This record gives sequence, structure tokens and C-alpha cells, in this order.
Amino acid sequence: MSSTNRGYDRHKSDYYVTPIESIVSFLEEFKKYESEALRGRYILDPCAGGDAKNPMSYPEALKQIGVSEDRIKTIDIREDSRAEIIGDYLEIDTEKLYGTKPKMIITNPPFALSEQIIRKAINDVNDGGWVVMLLRLNYFGGKGRFNGLWKDVGLPKYTFVHHRRMSFTDDGKTDSIEYAHFVWQKGFRPEFTQLKII
Repeated sequence: MSSTNRGYDRHKSDYYVTPIESIVSFLEEFKKYESEALRGRYILDPCAGGDAKNPMSYPEALKQIGVSEDRIKTIDIREDSRAEIIGDYLEIDTEKLYGTKPKMIITNPPFALSEQIIRKAINDVNDGGWVVMLLRLNYFGGKGRFNGLWKDVGLPKYTFVHHRRMSFTDDGKTDSIEYAHFVWQKGFRPEFTQLKII
């Protein structure tokens, strides 16, 4: 979710379309360092989005880099989403739903629910699996996350910072925030994150 209109009376599941080309550029760079991460078990986008005018951004980007469609699973809380499962990811047992744990969970989470989604995703992936979240770069800050998320879950293994500000709206305008794909590997707790500007 973009920070556009943050602070106004907007519902926590408001939808902003993530630019597919930005996701593809991240995935292409990520593959250089972790070529096996996108192979094997299924990949889940739990906040998949998509609507009558737009495809689901992460599933489309994954297909563009060669991930077969049958390995991509999708959930979204919005009734008008193109996701295969309409429901609240935070209340879904994905292992029970799909019969096994995913190799990767990747999404642009609603900011208000991001920490809950990160925690659940790390629990949901298989050992050695991957959690990838598009977040504001300044997500690293904050006393609450310093004393909570970073201590409980650990820092991401990688952070891929997008050097160009993203536009999440049809008018092409950007907000004042830099975004990054934060990448955790389950079972790996680095002392610091490796940062790459893309």
C-alpha cells in the first residue's frame, strides 16, 4: 500500500496498484543472488489485489520472469480482487488450505497491517523459505519495531531499495517516500541487512 493519502480517513484495505515494472526489476536483481528462491514449492501473494482494470501486480511480475502460473497462489480481502481466494490472510491457515507451506510469500501489504502480515508470513513459509514485502524505506525506523519486530523476527537478509519513487495511482504522481523490497529468509537472522539500490 502506498503512503498516498495516509493520515486521512481511509480503510486499512484500500487498494493501490503496485507498478509491475518495479516488481520485475526487483525480481531480476534478487535472482542474481538467490537463484533457487523462486524455484520449487508454490509462491503466495496474500494481498494480491487486481481488479476489473488491473491485473494482480505480483503474480503478473512473477509470470513475466518465468514462474509458471500454476505455482502462484493468491489471496485478497477485497471482494473485487482477481485473487483465487477472497478472504483475510491473517485468518487463513495456508498450510491447511494448500496442503503444504509456501516457498515464498511476496506482497505489498496494507501499511496498517504490515507487521502482522510479516510475522504471519515468516511463520507460514517452509524452513529456509522467503518473505518479501514492499515497504517504505523508513520502515526501519521506529521504537516499536526496534524493540518488537526486529528483535522477534530479525532484520531482513536483503533490502532492495528502488532508486526511483513509485507511482501507485493512474495519474503517475509519486509521494515523498522511497520504497524497498525487504527480504527475509526463515531461519536466517543477520546482524545487519545487505542493502542494494536498484
